[in-house]
Amino acid sequence: MTEKMTESQDTMPGCLYIVATPIGNLKDITLRALEVLEAVDWVAAEDTRHSKKLLQHYGVNKPLISLHDHNELERRDELLARLEKGETGALISDAGTPLISDPGYHLVSLLRDAQVRVEPVPGASAMIAALSAAGMPTNRFTFEGFLPAKKQKRLHTLEALVAEPRTMVFYESPHRLLESLAAFKDVFGSDREMVVAKELTKQFETFVSGGVETVLSFFEQHPDKVRGEFVLILSGCAVVEVDASALSSEAENLIQILLGQSLPVKQISEIVADVYGLKKKVVYQSVLELKN
Repeated sequence: MTEKMTESQDTMPGCLYIVATPIGNLKDITLRALEVLEAVDWVAAEDTRHSKKLLQHYGVNKPLISLHDHNELERRDELLARLEKGETGALISDAGTPLISDPGYHLVSLLRDAQVRVEPVPGASAMIAALSAAGMPTNRFTFEGFLPAKKQKRLHTLEALVAEPRTMVFYESPHRLLESLAAFKDVFGSDREMVVAKELTKQFETFVSGGVETVLSFFEQHPDKVRGEFVLILSGCAVVEVDASALSSEAENLIQILLGQSLPVKQISEIVADVYGLKKKVVYQSVLELKN
C-alpha cells in the first residue's frame, strides 16, 4: 500500500503531534514543525516559560499547558478529554525530540490505548546529532539515557554494560559529569574509547574524544567546560570468544566466594586474573555469567 506524500498537510482533529524542537541553534526547527505549531489548538510543554520564548521567536501564539515529570499522570486525562472532543495539540520538550529522556510516555501510551491518533513530527535529537559526528560505530548502538544519581546504583548500571558490544550513548548533566566519567574509568578501564559532545549546534559546540581517562582529565583540567548538557558515547566491548574450559574449577570457586562478598565485577575479575594468570576480559565475562 502506498500513500501520496504532500509538502504540507492540515492538522487532523483529535490528533496529538509529537514535535521535535531545536537542541541549540534555533534554526534547527523544521518547516513542518512550525506549520503544526501554528495550526494546533494548544501546546503541551515541559517548561512553559522556556517554550514560550521559542514560540515567540517564531511568532507562534498558542495556549501553553505544562506537562512534566511531576504532573504528567494527572494532566494526561485532561489532555485525552480535550483531544476526544476534537481539539488538536502538540507536545514539545525543552529541546530535541519529546519522550527521549523527557516526559510524554504516559500520555502517549494512554492516547494509544484510547485509539487517539498520535503523529510524530521528527527533527533534532541530541543523541543522533552526537552519534552522527562522533566517529564511533553507528551500525548498532544502545541508548542508556541518564545514569542513576546515586554512586552504587550508577556503578551497578555500568557493570551490567561491560560486555555490551554495541556503541553506548548516555545523557549527563554538568553537575554529575565528572562523577560519571570517574565511574566509567572504574568500570570500563582507562583506555576504553569514548566521545563527549556538549553544546550541540550552539556556538561553542565541542567534541572531546580519547580514552576514558583522557576525557576525564580534560574536563578536570577545564572546569569552565563543564557546562551545558552532555552526550557521552562509549565504544562497545570487543567480542571475546570464551572457552568454557578457560577457567579452572578453582578459579570459578574463587569467583563464587568473591561474588558472595558483594565485590564489584571489575575487582573480582582483576583478583582472579592475577591469581591464576588469566586474561581479564575472559575472566570478566565469566564473572558476569556466574553472577547472572
